[in-house]
Order: sequence, then C-alpha cells, then structure tokens
Amino acid sequence: MKLASLSDYLLLRINRPPSKAGPGKGRAAAGRESTATKSSRTGKTAAAVPVNRQIYQLIREAILAHTLPAGMQLPSSRDLATELGTSRNTVTYAYEQLLAEGYLESRTGAGTFVADTAPDQMPDAVERKEPLTDPSGKSELSARGALLTRQAGVGERQWGAFMPGVPDVTCVPYKIWGRLQNKHWRRSNSDLLTYGPGAGYAGLREQIAEYLRVARSVNCTASQVLITTGIHQSIDIVVKLLGEHGDTAWVEDPCYWGTRSVLNSLGIQSVPIAVDQEGMRMRLANLRRPPRFICTTPSHQYPLGMVMSLSRRRMLLEYAATHKVWIIEDDYDSEFRYGGRPLASLQGMDTQDRVLYMGTFSKIMFPGLRIGFLVVPESLSRAFATGIAELYRNGQVFLQATLADFMAEGHFASHIRKMRVLYAERLQLLQQAINRHFGEKMTITGGEAGLHLVLGLPQECDDVLICEQALAAGIVVRPLSRYYMHARGARRGLLLGYASVPNDEIARAFDKLAAVIKPHLA
Repeated sequence: MKLASLSDYLLLRINRPPSKAGPGKGRAAAGRESTATKSSRTGKTAAAVPVNRQIYQLIREAILAHTLPAGMQLPSSRDLATELGTSRNTVTYAYEQLLAEGYLESRTGAGTFVADTAPDQMPDAVERKEPLTDPSGKSELSARGALLTRQAGVGERQWGAFMPGVPDVTCVPYKIWGRLQNKHWRRSNSDLLTYGPGAGYAGLREQIAEYLRVARSVNCTASQVLITTGIHQSIDIVVKLLGEHGDTAWVEDPCYWGTRSVLNSLGIQSVPIAVDQEGMRMRLANLRRPPRFICTTPSHQYPLGMVMSLSRRRMLLEYAATHKVWIIEDDYDSEFRYGGRPLASLQGMDTQDRVLYMGTFSKIMFPGLRIGFLVVPESLSRAFATGIAELYRNGQVFLQATLADFMAEGHFASHIRKMRVLYAERLQLLQQAINRHFGEKMTITGGEAGLHLVLGLPQECDDVLICEQALAAGIVVRPLSRYYMHARGARRGLLLGYASVPNDEIARAFDKLAAVIKPHLA
C-alpha cells in the first residue's frame, strides 16, 4: 500500500465534524475534535471517539488484517498529517501508541515500519483421546461447564417480592455499622487492608465461636472457626481437602441448588436422598454404599422446611462414625425460628469429629457482606487454614474486623431479635394473603422458620411456567420442581420469600401472583 492509498484508507473511515475554518486553519484543532463514529468491527455507533484514537485503531486493524504487511514503511507523521488535513500531533499520538504496543517499529535514520507480529511456529497439537467439550456440540464449554450453566439456579433479580432467601437489607443499622467502620479507618491499621490470614480475622473467629456455643450449641473454640465468603466456598474447601474426584455425596432431594453445583463442579457425584417429615430418609440400598460426604440442613431443611428428628440425627452420626463419612451441616438461617427457640445443631451431638458445620451472615446481615464461617474438627483446623490461604488469598479483613466489633458490642444479637419480630409479621401477612385467595385448597410448608415458605401446587401445574409468567408481572418466585435432582417425581410448588417485602406491599404483590396462578388451577 502506497502513501496515497494509506491516506485514502484512513480518510474514508475517519469521522469528524466539519471544521468552520479553512482547509489549512483547522488542522491543529482537528486532532482534538471528536464525534460519533461507527466501530469497524461491530458496526455499532460509538460515542465521541477522538480522531487520533480513530487513526490508531484503523492502522492497528489494518496490520492485524494483513492489509499493511510486516516490513512495510509508513509515511512520516508530518506527511500523513498533511494528507489527512490534521495536525501532526494527532498522527504522532497514533504512531507512538502503536510503537508502544509493538505494532510498529522505528529504525533510526530509516523511518517507521510495520513490525512482524506473526506468532512463532506452533508445534502440531496432540489430538485428545477423549474430548472434554460440551457433548451437545453447541458451545466451547467443557462437559462440566455445560452441565453447570445448564442447571444453574441463580437468577438476575435478587430483590423484591417474593425473592426467597433474601433479608431486608434496608433494616441494617447503617449508622452503627458506619461508626464501627470509621473507627478502623481512623486507626490506619495496614494489617486490615492486606491479604488476610487463611483462617480469617482472629477477633471475628472468637466472636463467632462464642455466639455458636451459646445460640447453636456448637462445640468449638476460636481455633476451629474459619472465615469464608459463604456456603459455596465452605463446601468448596471441604471437598477439595477431604474428597477426591469421583467420590459420592448424599444430598437431600430437594436441596439447595448451589450445593449440587459446587459438588458437580468438583467431580463429586451427587446421590439424591428423599426427605420426609423427619428429614433425610436413608434406604437400605443407600446404606450399603457409604458416600464420602453427606450434605444436610437438619435444623431447617431447604427448601421444604422440616426439622430432622432426633432418631435420624443419631443414626446419621453413628453411620458417619462407623464408615468414616464426613457430614457437611448447612445451618443457613436457624436464627429465624418463630415457634420457639432455635434448635441445637447436629454438630453439638457429634462425639466422633465427623461433622463440619457451616453458616453465613448473608441472611442475618446482608448478602453483599460475603462473610461466612466453617467449623472443623481441631485436628483439621491448621490444614484448612493453610488450604484457604493457598487457594483463595482471602481478604475483607477490614469488614471482618467491623463485624467482630458489631458482635462484641451486642448489636448483632439486637439485630437478630428485631428482624425475627419483623419477619414473623411478614410471614403472617403472606399466609393471610394466601388464605384470602385460596382458602385451604393450597398447602403451605416451611412457615415455622427461615425467610420463605413453600406454596404447594397440584402436580399437573407447570410451576416453571408460572414463575416465568409471574416474573413478567414483576413478581419473583422460584419453582419447587427445580430443586429436585430429577424432574420425575418432583413436587410442584412455589418458593415465596417474604423477608424483603415491606409489610404494606405483601397483600398487593400476592394479588398479582394469585392472578397468574389461578388460570393454571382451572
């Protein structure tokens, strides 16, 4: 490409506003002026791209497309500026940026040339014996990645009526929290702003251990408490340090979708165990094949809400001790029980160190805090602290220190008491709204604790379709059938979260949902 053709190439593609000055008078300002232009790659209108940036982009794209071959000499910045009718500074900017990125090279006394950016000779790839790509052939995802994304339970909306599992974040005592944060900012403690210790901030671990001993009957010391980012990371580190690819895990059916997703992503085979009114119902066929892990929510089964009976708890602990099985106890929202005191943990009954207990502050405080905890046997605490530090390089020490003070000054316990009363009111209002529309035709389960209830539907109803139609009406609900591992035999219903819905909006929001449900019942 000769000088004239390069100039034409750029002139045809550069967009700039017409100058009021004459042909020679406006050149200095041309490089600084910008206008809307179209991206040569996407065809979409881009907002206000300066002319010097456009020249840079166009030359770069021409080099990548081999329109400007390696070794070709470019015109001097002065000559190109004259041809384009712009200032020399405008062209110089583009050249300097391309030189810095390696697209051009400058030869002393010779000029500016297109650099040879072709990749070195690549060796022939060895063909995989077993391709790991999506078996459907529809994407470049691995089979594991395709399964994870296909079965994902996460949604885009995380707030509003009737999003399950979300607390009322507007009730967080912001002034108190802000005061505690500011106290740490004033101290300028560099230890709070760097990477955190693997086990987490010592002060928070002490507060959590004290709280769990009193409120949840957990047998632990601060050294056994590890700070994580939540339930997902807790499961992730447990499986990585205690499991092997190909191991099995018993999971409640239905169960929290995130548990299955983490297990599947780590190569752990999930074995569904049905639940009844006493919790996990282990059958003889299951008991004959011990798993590596048992994942359970004994204090408040998710999502159905039942409590595991004492006999089932004892059987689970004895079985785990006999067969060296690890029990992962997820105690995600036991603070919010409306019919009496919170129940004791399964870990508190364990005498053989087979239970790993985990919880989160997402439900008590706010999800964006991203602080959870994992309680492990004393013999594993050092290894787990090392594993967390090695894999995740944890931070958020500043937030952990603030939360530790929040708990130490009594604000945490006070906040739980306040929210328990508020959520009980909202639960009652939602139950009244359901009864007003459906009477006793619909079953309600899981309304004794937590942040959601389950509204049962006839088996012939399509709860997934109802959720899609509800979302179109501005209401967020989750289909119960999606929490089962297999569609066959899955119960139909809707998970309704009430914690994040203001009292005066519950009835009106449920009116909209009822209008979506009723045609399906007919």
